[in-house]
Parts: sequence; structure tokens; C-alpha cells
Amino acid sequence: MSTIEKALAKQNNTETSSTEVSSQEEVTLTSGEETQQVSSSHAETLNLDKESLEERGYLIDNGTRKSIKDEFRQIKRKLLNNAFGAASKTLDNSNLVMVSSSKPNEGKTFVSINLALSIALEQDKTVLLIDADVLRPSINRELGLGNVPGLIEYLLGQKETIGDIIYNTNIDKLKIIPAGEPHHLSNELLASDKMESLAKELAERYPDRIVIFDCPPLIGVTETLVLANLMGQAIVVVEESKTQLSDIQKATENLSDDLALGIVLNKAIKSHKDMYGYYGYGYGSK
Repeated sequence: MSTIEKALAKQNNTETSSTEVSSQEEVTLTSGEETQQVSSSHAETLNLDKESLEERGYLIDNGTRKSIKDEFRQIKRKLLNNAFGAASKTLDNSNLVMVSSSKPNEGKTFVSINLALSIALEQDKTVLLIDADVLRPSINRELGLGNVPGLIEYLLGQKETIGDIIYNTNIDKLKIIPAGEPHHLSNELLASDKMESLAKELAERYPDRIVIFDCPPLIGVTETLVLANLMGQAIVVVEESKTQLSDIQKATENLSDDLALGIVLNKAIKSHKDMYGYYGYGYGSK
């Protein structure tokens, strides 16, 4: 038995064995090819404050044209082509995309959320945004969500099915898996067999969906490289005038050559009207 299995077994033994379970109606959620029986407690929609998100530079579709929207559209097109176009035949799990950075505070969550919002505008695709930065989760905070069960609870076995942690939102075609409650084994759980099985199921069960993982930084968190091996595409966010070239090289040197790897330049100010976002994207050799 591995260290993590022993730790989880110990935790389960200390929990009370008698847990009162209230009866709940089961409802069916259907989205594209997805049909699941989930408890009604998870059928609710998470309401995002669109006005607040727009004020902070997030892509809320209100009919206006902004350069940041066009630039995320360019990145989105590359991701969609890799996931569903000719390039998908050369990639494993091509619809799974990790977004990371070399170090914290370079804007990876900003990019993750905006990519998800941009893809949600597509007519024939859905997007699932997963907060996999389980030590420093940011998606709940950025989107103004309350504390709800998520990835950690699923990996711990406290939630039985993926459907128990996938939440609809009031933005059409955008679904979210939050990080969940922090746990002392959070990083180890990211490298667990159950995480690998989850990634495989998301890749194969929902072939028409892009899944974006907001992952921990690549430097200093060894589990991020384990996650990278489960993905078909990776985006590394770098901050203009701050991220060192040596950090970029160190962050990407151990990534698989089989990944479709993109670099996003973040926090570059083009004009007084465009105070947010990223303004560069491309593929390059490591």
C-alpha cells in the first residue's frame, strides 16, 4: 500500500461510520452526449457576477468588440484545431489543456478563465474549467463562488462520480469543477491513479468538450509535471518584463515533446484602453 493510500485509509477510519443521509430526488442532466444521474443538490447553477467579471477584464459577451477578445480568439482557434482538427490525430488526450506558469502570480488563472469564456462562445463546443491548483486555488475567488465540493473531494472518494463535482453556470456552455476544500495531501492527490483515471474519462467520455486545467506552477511543484503527462496541450503563461528566460527554460525543459506547447505573454499593456490580458501566443521548441 502506497503512502497516500495509507494516509487516506487512516483518515477514513477516523471518520464516524454512521452518517445520516437525507433522501434526495435524482435528476438527469443532459448536455450534448453527456447524460448523468446526479443528486439535485448539484443540479443548481452557479451564478457568476458578469458585471464584476467584465470590470476586471474578463470576457463577458455584451456585444462590444475589444482587442483582448480578438486575441483570445486567436489562441482559442489554435487550441480547437489541435483538439478537433487534423492535429488531433498526433496528440493523446488532445482536448485536455493545462494552463500553468513558471512561478506564481504570472496570470495563469486570468488566462485560464478567459480561455474558457472564449470557448464557451462557440456554437458547437462546451468547455469545462477545472481548478487543479489545489494548494492555491484561485478560480472560486476570481469568479466569486462560494465554497463547494470539488476536485479534492472527488479524489478523496468523498464524492463518488464526476457528475457530483461538475457545476453548470449561468454562462451557457461553461461548466466548472472547483478545487474543493484544501487538504494536506492535495498535491499528492494530483499525482494519484484516480487523477489519471479522471483525466482519461474526461478525454474519452466528452470528445466534443475542451477541458481546461488551471494547474500549479511548473517550478517547485513536481506534481504539475505528472499532470502534464495526462494532457494533450499545454500553455505556459509568462509575465512581460518579469519572467526570466531561464525560468521559462526551466519550466518547460521536462515537458514531454509530445505536448502541443504554447507560450502566452501576459500583462503586456498595449494602450490605455487595453489594461488587461495577454498579447502574444506561439509555439516554439524547448
